[in-house]
Amino acid sequence: MELNEVIEMGILLEYYKPLLSEKQKEYLIKYFDKDLSFTEIAEENGITRQAVHDNIKRGIKILKTYEEKLGFYKKDRMIYKKLLNLRENFEKDNLEKIIDELN
Repeated sequence: MELNEVIEMGILLEYYKPLLSEKQKEYLIKYFDKDLSFTEIAEENGITRQAVHDNIKRGIKILKTYEEKLGFYKKDRMIYKKLLNLRENFEKDNLEKIIDELN
């Protein structure tokens, strides 16, 4: 997995963590936030490395599905970009346009 994918999964985990099961949450946090290997997670939980791999792979798929359906991260990125643009080119009309788009 490339660095940008790891970063994206970490971000999606922050958005959708409450929607995951306790085990999914635990394994994904250990992998993405605490940077533990599959082997380290397996040893801590008394399971096989393959079981950890399968759970993390399934968790990644779930996070991507939540983002496809809910789109919170995509929407927040869009708002952030609009605000950066507004900071560079502030006009009341631009602010009103952003507010109208968000309603």
